[in-house]
Amino acid sequence: MVVEKTEKFDPQEVIEEFEVLTRDAGKIQEETLQKILEENGGTEYLQQWGLNGKTDSLSFKNCVPIVTHKDLEPYIHRITDGDLSPILTGKPITTISLSSGTTQGKPKFVPFNEELMESTMQIFKTSFAFRNREFPVVNGKALQFIYGSKQFKTKGGLAAGTATTNVYRNAQFKKTMRAMQTPCCSPDEVIFGPDFQQSLYCHLLCGLIFRDEVQVVSSTFAHSIVHAFRNFEQVWQELVTNIREGVLSSRVTVPSMRAAMSKLLKPDPELADTIFNKCSRLSNWYGLIPELFPNTRYIYGIMTGSMEPYLKKLRHYAGELPLLSADYGSSEGWIGANVNPELPPELVTYAVLPNIGYFEFIPLMENLDGLEPTPVGLTEVKLGEEYEIVVTNFAGLYRYRLGDVVKIKGFHNGTPELQFICRRNLLLSINIDKNTEKDLQLAVEAAAKILSDEKLEVVDFTSHVNVSADPGHYVIFWELSGEATEEILKDCCNCLDKSFVDAGYVGSRKVNAIGALELRIVKRGTFHKILDHFVGLGAAVSQFKTPRCVGPTNLSVLQILSSNVVESYFSTALC
Repeated sequence: MVVEKTEKFDPQEVIEEFEVLTRDAGKIQEETLQKILEENGGTEYLQQWGLNGKTDSLSFKNCVPIVTHKDLEPYIHRITDGDLSPILTGKPITTISLSSGTTQGKPKFVPFNEELMESTMQIFKTSFAFRNREFPVVNGKALQFIYGSKQFKTKGGLAAGTATTNVYRNAQFKKTMRAMQTPCCSPDEVIFGPDFQQSLYCHLLCGLIFRDEVQVVSSTFAHSIVHAFRNFEQVWQELVTNIREGVLSSRVTVPSMRAAMSKLLKPDPELADTIFNKCSRLSNWYGLIPELFPNTRYIYGIMTGSMEPYLKKLRHYAGELPLLSADYGSSEGWIGANVNPELPPELVTYAVLPNIGYFEFIPLMENLDGLEPTPVGLTEVKLGEEYEIVVTNFAGLYRYRLGDVVKIKGFHNGTPELQFICRRNLLLSINIDKNTEKDLQLAVEAAAKILSDEKLEVVDFTSHVNVSADPGHYVIFWELSGEATEEILKDCCNCLDKSFVDAGYVGSRKVNAIGALELRIVKRGTFHKILDHFVGLGAAVSQFKTPRCVGPTNLSVLQILSSNVVESYFSTALC
């Protein structure tokens, strides 16, 4: 029955279902919470809070506390160690999702189950239905830069892998992609290959082999697409030779990958000439993607938050093609779908699906008494206000702080449309200063404009609060696309310092409670080493996010950065 249902995918039907759900979002939220509590009311976790079988939202909020991942870790550890009693969920948890681990330096373990898989498919179908209405895709393929990390077994025998890997390995995912007429053009052996660089090379080769069929270029995160085409610039002639001769490069050594690729690769001098001529004619690789894949309708992936800094380079490769930001979720589960695909990534909003979890929102303003404000429900949020999201889902998270800050940009029927603002815990702070990931990004963008006159760009960046000296100061690490003069880098350093406009920062700098900002330039390839470091720890490349602020829990990353510094400058802007 399930197979038939997924293969008869009707976008209009999906849109109509979504309209019905969102019209009565408040009622659906109450029903969803009731369902979660009925399924899991007998668990050890919920019983300790004295709900006594009640399933209404008022009792739930009065009894059950708001928590962070740290509060749930002891329960999750027992599950991963093999305790099969109903600890967090009524039904046993069979799979564990790992967060990327880039923020805290180590991945979080999060329960994953079939209900989360179902909500993943619901989100995918919903956003595809709206996307396909604007940008129809018909019987095409998707060039997807996706990589499944290794799954391993926990002490208790549970399958553990990144959230993306758990999705890609699920049969339901492939059926849905086929039904949406955008199957991946790379074979499974490439997606789940043990060597990321070899997988990336094969993804590019598969894309070129099927170049006329590719209608979508995508990845989980924008970073992976930019990374792939930066890589293409280095290996394109080798790829052309492979296509001309029908022989796979010796750089691909994994037997399963070689076998899968040999079935696809046949000598094709005409295709090789076409690709060679197109690449040779490009000016600085502008518009590379539509030149290589002429039938591409759009480029798709998560492009908000820590991905925004890559948009400039992605637009360079994309030429006139639209960039469509993918949906809003996390390792803990999904929140909303992008139902306005025509909006550029900087303005994208996500409509919350009221049946995939129970959502609360903590207002960001602080009460006068110093206490945290009372959370409000999904339909009680106010337009233009900022909130932190609290999630209750079907996989054992109850009143769980996601740590994300969102702004209410509008409503789709009765459900809010959220704009992602930043991670709440990613703050640069020494004294009374508070600078978010977005503040850092804006400062880097302002300073990078100085470089653009010299045809240089910031390949990647991160930050660190150095409190080993007194006063403490901000350190910004930059990897550049080429050599910059000392004079230009000093200007960049001053510009960074001046671009942090938070009153607490400016005031603290003036009285020397915060020292001069430091800009450290690192060797080419340093951020690739950071990527390799996380992949070595078991993270999936698809899920990798450059940590924008390297804290004390991330010492190994700080070590990689520090050992690759080639130049260092201190600001003289606010002295």
